[in-house]
Amino acid sequence: MNILDIKANPDKTLTIIADNGCIGTFDLTPYLHHEAFEGINDTEEFLNVRNGGYYGEWDSGRDLSADTIEANRTITGKVPVSAYTA
Repeated sequence: MNILDIKANPDKTLTIIADNGCIGTFDLTPYLHHEAFEGINDTEEFLNVRNGGYYGEWDSGRDLSADTIEANRTITGKVPVSAYTA
């Protein structure tokens, strides 16, 4: 899966649009107690996620792979992929 768009939400979920147009939600709260995600428990840091294509990344250098997102997301809809390709 390639991430076309990623948005962090105040409830510690991510809204992701995949390269096939699927919109999904990924709940990061079960992961936040792990050392690998130390620092992004802070809401301000969490909301500053960037799209790395095959991962979401935060300023602290923490990242979450598209494979993990794809395996654990909840599909909530679909959009035309053409809206994200220029």
